[in-house]
Amino acid sequence: MDTSISRLADFAAGLRFEHLDASVAHECKRRLIDALGCGVAAFDAPPSRIARKLAARVELPDGAPVLGTAGRTLPELAAFANGVMIRYLDGNDTFPGGGGHPSDVMAAVLAVAQEVRADGRATITAIVAAYEVYAALFRAVNMRERGLDHVFYTAVAGAAGACNVMGLDAARTAQAITLAVTPNLALEATRRGALSEWKGCAAGNAARNGLFAALLAREGLTGPERAIEGAHGLRELVGSFELPDLAARGADFRIGQAHLKRFLAEFHAQSPITAALELARQVPHADIARITLHTYHFAWSEVGHEPEKWRPTTRETADHSLPYMISAALIDGDFSDAVFEPERLADERIHALAARLTVEEDPDLSARFPAFVPCRLEIVTHGGTRHVATVDYPRGHAANPMDDAEVEEKFLRLAGRHMDEASARRALEMLWRLDASETLEELWSVLAIGVEERP
Repeated sequence: MDTSISRLADFAAGLRFEHLDASVAHECKRRLIDALGCGVAAFDAPPSRIARKLAARVELPDGAPVLGTAGRTLPELAAFANGVMIRYLDGNDTFPGGGGHPSDVMAAVLAVAQEVRADGRATITAIVAAYEVYAALFRAVNMRERGLDHVFYTAVAGAAGACNVMGLDAARTAQAITLAVTPNLALEATRRGALSEWKGCAAGNAARNGLFAALLAREGLTGPERAIEGAHGLRELVGSFELPDLAARGADFRIGQAHLKRFLAEFHAQSPITAALELARQVPHADIARITLHTYHFAWSEVGHEPEKWRPTTRETADHSLPYMISAALIDGDFSDAVFEPERLADERIHALAARLTVEEDPDLSARFPAFVPCRLEIVTHGGTRHVATVDYPRGHAANPMDDAEVEEKFLRLAGRHMDEASARRALEMLWRLDASETLEELWSVLAIGVEERP
């Protein structure tokens, strides 16, 4: 087995709860609360319904739970359905710069955790392990720059986390990782042009694939011995890279470096939306003659230059469109994902304002990224008055973190779309006490908000 896979496997197989500082476990619970809130809120989204319908084709009384339902199914089907729900609203955490959304790995870990009856501490440990593997892969090689999708990290890290919670040894964990690396190089085409519903499903698919790799390895299936370092392996495809050191114990785990989102929108829109809300308090949108957003290259490339971004026709394109989201925030003086509903996508006021907006890369801002996620938003009124707002760190960034009360408020607001307040607060309390829980069964029961339709 090659050195890179062995390093990941040794780490994932060896991590235990006692290796984690209390602060690391707390950061894990914050992100689990955030991700499950996003998942419950997306319960009625069309892709969520499709994923749950497919999962419901297999009923297993002792199987893995499907979020929001009393249904139990195969772990890999539950991982896909739950992963789609967690990711769909684009509200879960992120490693900016092409690193995607590490909380996507939770779908793989949670599905198999229930199957093996893992307790809260084991579940937290596996999630932290998956985040660490995810971050190490991203720091080592940026798949986006090679035309490949960041969900590669989800598949490999999901496999590592699943192996940890199942208690697999390093040898079988190595097989799971190579079985996740080899077949899971997805195309970045998912995130270009007019975005489709697959944008919100790709990570759920990767979580499913990572978990399935772990299940195969548990049964003894082997994969290529040198999937990263050998002939025709990953390094031959993407170029040479070396994994950074992985945390062994203490407070140095990278889960705390994953940024939360205040707004349900692409992360590189968080600073511009913040700036737009500041200027909306100063300038009525009817007075705006032109708008210029100065930003760093990655934001310009990802969400600010393709023509589809100026008149999006799908939710997926709109929540990756700087012109659309900035214009909506300036008009509304507020921001929520209600702006992605069909009636707002047809709002000519937003499109008219977006037509007066330009997005420009500023080399100085590009030089400050990714340590900062800066922007400068300038508005010139019809009378010639200039207004400017700058943001370096949006709320939720690790350098400007949401506090626990804000994490709770976001969960209650999102979960409240489908749960009564008492049930949402009960789920929240259980999540904060996860490390004292002997089972996840009660949590899933509280989160069962509806009876699922059958195929």
